[in-house]
Amino acid sequence: MASTDYPAIAVLGPTGSGKSRLGMELALQFQGEIVSCDALQVYRGMDIGTAKASAQERSVLAHHMLDLREPGDDFSAGDYQRLAREALCTIRDRKRIPVVVGGTGLYFRALTEGFFQGPGRSLWLRARMRRIVERGGPKRLHAALRNVDPQAAARIPPADASRIIRAYEVYLVTGKTMSWWQQQPTEVLRGFRWLKLGIAWPREILYQRINRRVDEMFAGGFVEEVRRLQSGYPRHCHSFKAIGYRQIADFLDGKCSLESAVADTRLQSRHYAKRQLTWFRTKEDLVWLEGAPDWEMLKKRSEQLAAGFLDAQ
Repeated sequence: MASTDYPAIAVLGPTGSGKSRLGMELALQFQGEIVSCDALQVYRGMDIGTAKASAQERSVLAHHMLDLREPGDDFSAGDYQRLAREALCTIRDRKRIPVVVGGTGLYFRALTEGFFQGPGRSLWLRARMRRIVERGGPKRLHAALRNVDPQAAARIPPADASRIIRAYEVYLVTGKTMSWWQQQPTEVLRGFRWLKLGIAWPREILYQRINRRVDEMFAGGFVEEVRRLQSGYPRHCHSFKAIGYRQIADFLDGKCSLESAVADTRLQSRHYAKRQLTWFRTKEDLVWLEGAPDWEMLKKRSEQLAAGFLDAQ
């Protein structure tokens, strides 16, 4: 018996792998709309460095989960879960196919498997913790978190002030740790069935793609984008923690050369891609598009899979 769940497609994988391009191709062919699954594309003004869909691409095809917040605002996996699920339902109501595209594994897990909502944000607590970070750096607050929630502290890098603040805030507001909350039952997404496609190039090809993408971003005005952000937002905001943005901010602050900023952006992007692949490889229900010698064969394979998936409903 055919499933009554509504079909949805996900195109997942590491940075530089061509997810956005493939997602656009599939959405155009199968009457779909794009739902971004990227932790940085939700911020306005972060366009070149996040490879956000252009105005022309958005005029051709509806895109969701872009430009929702200012770079200085908070945005959590719980926020993503709520808003992206609303987008899926809106697309379904229009009888279109949701095509979720991105590389933020935590956000995709929140969307499909659920994510604890936790308490609301405490502005005064956050302001107090930000002052601690400004005076002594995030490592001081990370050490305090390690005393109350060693599991969360082990997962969160000592330099990631936003996640440290949120984890400590959850503990202070509720009296229970972030790790405890994350082990509680979550609300799994119902009513959709998924074709989850993962893009995996041979490593040397992926790294070449990443290096080329970084070079294109710098040639396309990346430095000016960061300069504009610097004029409106403090250095501790989300923009300047992201790969590429923090390197250019260092260059603009006179801490390194432009050549060093480019080289480190390439290197950190490759490291990030490796972490993404490691995370996605643990997902048994991903159908990997790998082994294709060129883009056209990869595209053809994805179209065949999508056509069979949609015909099976």
